[in-house]
Amino acid sequence: MKFTLAWLRDHLDTAADAATLAAALTDLGLEVEEVADPARRLGAFTIARVIEARAHPNADRLRVCRVATWPAGPGGPMEEVQVVCGAANARTGLVGVFAPPGTRIPGTGVDLRPGVIRGEASNGMLCSERELELSDDHAGIIELPADAPLGARWIDWAGLADPVIHIKVTPNRPDALGVRGIARDLAARGLGTLKPQAAVRVAGGFPSPVTVAIDPRLRARGCPLFAGRLIRGVRNGPSPAWLQRRLRAIGLRPISALVDVTNFFTVDRNRPLHVFDAARLAGGLRIHPAAGGEEIATLDGRTYRVGPGTMLIADDQGPVSLAGIMGGAATGVSEATTDVFVESAYWDPLTVAATGRALRVASDARYRFERGVDPEDTLPGLEAATAMILELCGGSPGGLAVDGAVPATDRSYAFDPGRLRRLVGLEMPAAAQRATLAALGFRLADGRAHPPSWRPDIQGEADLVEEVARVASLAGLKGVALPRPAPGVARPVLTAAQRRAGLMRRAAAAQGFSECVSYSFIAAAPAALFGGGGDAARIENPISSEMTHLRPDLLPGLLLAAARNQARGFADLALFEVGPVFAGGEPGEERAMLAGLRVGAAGPRDPHGSRRPVDIHDARADAEAVLAAAGAPARLRAGRATAPFWHPGRAGTLALGPRILAEWGEIHPRVLAALDVRGPAVAFTLAFDALPLPRTRAIARPALRLSGYQTVERDFAFVLDARIEAAAVVAAAQGADRGLITEVRVFDEFAGPRAEAQFGPGRKSLALTVRLEPSDRTLTEAEIEAVAARLIDRVARATGGALRS
Repeated sequence: MKFTLAWLRDHLDTAADAATLAAALTDLGLEVEEVADPARRLGAFTIARVIEARAHPNADRLRVCRVATWPAGPGGPMEEVQVVCGAANARTGLVGVFAPPGTRIPGTGVDLRPGVIRGEASNGMLCSERELELSDDHAGIIELPADAPLGARWIDWAGLADPVIHIKVTPNRPDALGVRGIARDLAARGLGTLKPQAAVRVAGGFPSPVTVAIDPRLRARGCPLFAGRLIRGVRNGPSPAWLQRRLRAIGLRPISALVDVTNFFTVDRNRPLHVFDAARLAGGLRIHPAAGGEEIATLDGRTYRVGPGTMLIADDQGPVSLAGIMGGAATGVSEATTDVFVESAYWDPLTVAATGRALRVASDARYRFERGVDPEDTLPGLEAATAMILELCGGSPGGLAVDGAVPATDRSYAFDPGRLRRLVGLEMPAAAQRATLAALGFRLADGRAHPPSWRPDIQGEADLVEEVARVASLAGLKGVALPRPAPGVARPVLTAAQRRAGLMRRAAAAQGFSECVSYSFIAAAPAALFGGGGDAARIENPISSEMTHLRPDLLPGLLLAAARNQARGFADLALFEVGPVFAGGEPGEERAMLAGLRVGAAGPRDPHGSRRPVDIHDARADAEAVLAAAGAPARLRAGRATAPFWHPGRAGTLALGPRILAEWGEIHPRVLAALDVRGPAVAFTLAFDALPLPRTRAIARPALRLSGYQTVERDFAFVLDARIEAAAVVAAAQGADRGLITEVRVFDEFAGPRAEAQFGPGRKSLALTVRLEPSDRTLTEAEIEAVAARLIDRVARATGGALRS
């Protein structure tokens, strides 16, 4: 939204400068994008007079001009410069616009320098309209009236020195798409007084021969109100200079008086209008939904084929306008127009937005109607536009042609001045709050506030508080500590699970991992590699083609992040993430997990040759470190991981009873290839819901308890089936006497052809060290032998192994 300072002052009686107004607008929520000062581009151009213009001695189409300039301004000393000019209208006595050397020409982007053209010196330029970006005309230089003030700045004389303010309007503030709405906000802030808007009534001299009718299907939603007026005998020439200057200043190209009037009211009071050449209309106008397949050529030079239900304005011959968006080219006005039908209507925002998106057509009218214009200004806006057309173009107005009625917008919300302090923390007297709302157009009665018709965004009591707060300015808010619910030190607010998650994060970071945060959505192919990708986890409305499914695991996101980093030269990575994973889309199918991934080497290169690839022992150590931080028991049962994304035989689990707490191992080469990750890559995953919470709330470690009695270590070697896992043997040995046996450790495995030659086909030998630690007495030899016998018997029953002789 652009407007000039002078345009704003048509509605706001203020002495504030552009900088002050811009700061206030941003504080009010109408963020200022730019304050453009035309003097920066055009301030160097002055009014000068051609003393003499003679033919160039060396060029037929050039003229050598002696130009009188006044560098110090009117009343200062005159300086004569020579300018070589190619304009056919350059002549003695002409008053024009002069650009001295060093000036940048806006229309061409050229920086002027003194030069020699065909042997004649040239020091400056006499400018055309195109060079000053006034129009595309460059057939001749600008000719000013003979009484123009010589030496004065051209922009001051032309009235173009007015600063242009460009604001960013949020979708909930359609009233700020008109200069009057902006002026109203500034007046409420106290930066001036809002000027009254005179009510205009134009008496019609004859009944309207152009009838209007709204299809009953569109009255409730589509077009509640449609109005128009025929004006006969208009002269559609160029609009006056003041109107052209105002439109050019905000980036609009003047077209003709009739079109410029509609553009003026679109910006001035957010009232889009349209003008039809009445001579090109066949019969009355009908607003109706399209049957589908109709075509209309519009003013932007394009032809649109509309779908069923598209809202159209049509005459007896077919569509003449895309309702609320753009008029048709066949009924547009031109210089030959003498009878014009001026249209003003209220169009439903959702209907206009749907049509615009379906046809991919943009216009100022669509931009405003789909956000919501003031329905109560439909007829007053038409009256004001009629008055301006009569003033600029002449003509005889007819009576109004109206169908429908202004839709009801009255609503009210309870107004409680105390909510300002409760919601915003701002102290303000109740009377000042009421005055603010009244200045914004609200009507207050019986403790309730009635929003004005131009504020469709006000939908509740909190919106009333927001209006008061933004006008009062939130910049003055001071931070105040919330009152404590009870005296003394505040109780902890984190749950045990939240505290444990924080400890696990810190443990992972201490292991050298960097935390990642990724989307919970991934593509179907990566999800399928980790057991997901089904219809149950499919997103109905994905934000991209690469985020179509809920992730079944955290590892796909980490592997994709590793692939992106490797593509940019970062080969050695340690990444972890904490977040939800999904077995489906229903409640209860979500789990919180922590996953870590190592890729590449375990350390940097050094002269000692210690650099090595990451391996499964790194993944297990990482998993055990994080589990220890979470308070998991030290003794966990190891098992084999069977998920298909793990490398067979190079992955395991850590379990507490039947619950698997963690999986760790090497990622399957097939998965790495599918995700474009260069290995080796090892990882671990932990499920939060499988971890038991600590039984005690103590945050300190328990005291170290050491036995004062002699410990005993005994070695055992068992011959058993080669397929028996060492973990099964260790678990059986530990169960022989959990009170005395504190540690069981594998220290040797004898397997392979030599072992089979000694023990038989499919057999191996596994050696254990068992540590016995009594707590109340020194063990006797008989007690040690009894424990050993129970251990041998338990291993034999659990694994079928026999003590090696």
